[in-house]
Amino acid sequence: METVTKTDVIIVGAGPTGLSLAVQLIHYGIDFVIFDKKESVTELSKAVIVHARTLEIYDQVNLAQKAVSGGEIVQKGALMHDGKISARLDFSDFGGRLSPFPFFLIFEQSKNERLLYEHLQQNGKEVQWQTEMESLTQDADGVNVVLLTANGKQTVEARYLVGCDGASSPTRHFLGLPFEGSTHPRLFYVADVEMEFQVDQATFYGALGHDSFALMFPMQGEKHWRLVGNLPEYNDQVDQDVRYDEIENKVKQLVQRPLDITNVRWFSTYKVHTRHADTFSVGRCFLAGDAAHIHTPAGGQGMNTGIQDAYNLAWKLAFVLKSYAGVSLLQSYNEERLANAKRLLHTTDQFFEVAAGDQWYLRFFRDNILPGLASVVTKFGAAKEFLFPMVSQIGINYRESSLSQHHGDKDFKVKAGDRMPYFLVDGASVYDKLHAPKFHLLVFSDGEHNYQGLKLELEKEYGELIDFNVIPLYPRVVEIFGINRPFQVLLRPDNYIGFISTEVSLDELNVYFNGFVGRL
Repeated sequence: METVTKTDVIIVGAGPTGLSLAVQLIHYGIDFVIFDKKESVTELSKAVIVHARTLEIYDQVNLAQKAVSGGEIVQKGALMHDGKISARLDFSDFGGRLSPFPFFLIFEQSKNERLLYEHLQQNGKEVQWQTEMESLTQDADGVNVVLLTANGKQTVEARYLVGCDGASSPTRHFLGLPFEGSTHPRLFYVADVEMEFQVDQATFYGALGHDSFALMFPMQGEKHWRLVGNLPEYNDQVDQDVRYDEIENKVKQLVQRPLDITNVRWFSTYKVHTRHADTFSVGRCFLAGDAAHIHTPAGGQGMNTGIQDAYNLAWKLAFVLKSYAGVSLLQSYNEERLANAKRLLHTTDQFFEVAAGDQWYLRFFRDNILPGLASVVTKFGAAKEFLFPMVSQIGINYRESSLSQHHGDKDFKVKAGDRMPYFLVDGASVYDKLHAPKFHLLVFSDGEHNYQGLKLELEKEYGELIDFNVIPLYPRVVEIFGINRPFQVLLRPDNYIGFISTEVSLDELNVYFNGFVGRL
């Protein structure tokens, strides 16, 4: 007998993006149904690196330390040309004072999925595994899907649906959205192996060749390595199987150092097109992660970007579902994340060409300029402060968003739409004050006022919608924001700045909520 389930949000796909969205919806007290055609969380992992911004997101739901303890912090790296170390890279404390997680973390996709899935289970939620979507319809009032499960058909009715179902997304096909981009796929491989390799005080190795590369990451467990690279000789071939010994030969050809692969746990090849949907939303349905955009694995951006998609969308869905904001708030998801995806596709394509392009000038750059440049970048503070925000994704901003009010920010180094900068308050991270699933009003004080009147006025007008903190004007705050007199900052629930102003009152807050958020 067909059953009918009613919920707030349907999540299609239980990879890192879908599971992250589910975790965030738990944080906001929103009901959901999540399903996936797989049998369980993946045991195989194309994605390896977790960046600082993802750890900051995890930290808001108390998962960051579990990730760090279960992963491997990248400390040192080495670039290789023709079997010789051409550059030594120092990534220890790479992010300096820019994030509470100033490093790159090897914490592969399977571990991310397990971490998020266990959080769901601990909060009384479950994924419907071995379940596929047979049909999807929507109207002005909601979304209706028919699922094929191991026990028959099931109908689920919801207010909204989010397709987190990968590059071949059934959701995207149901919505009739094109997925345009690069027409020349590139073939990549990923392998988990047990390998004898003489390490040279490096956490990872990157071997660069004529038109290909191989990356080698040590994983948890004795002699356990992850190999990632490309096979340009297969770029123009369709559906041809690649044997593992071809991958092994390619790695040995590039590394040119003694290595002995004693066991292959698993390997996979995959072609990556750089593509994105023209829009990430149609009516009450949204796309996130690989369902919305795919690109080369350069910089380890893919999984992290999907998690940020979910983070951006979750609070907006929650505020609309709870009638804190009008439906127009949801338009900002497509606005902010589509723009980010376009930038990301362009950037990762450029990174890939630098790593593996066969043009003479790129080969010259890799062989003669890149090693020295990479060594400099990882040694000098100014270079690190430039590179880390870009790679770690803490530098992503929404300054052009309709949710960013710029009226009062012209005298500040930090602008509306920026991620809230990291600094310490009484020896602890400022982010420790920003875990609650709500907006945050921060007043930076010179100590002459306690702002209790403002706090009472805020509670009366906005109740539990906004919390309130008074923070001293520490020298570090003055340095970051570029101003030494009292000011206020309104943070969105995802800790991006809504507005910043030296006028400390509720006037601008009222304007923001009524005009920008669309308060009901």
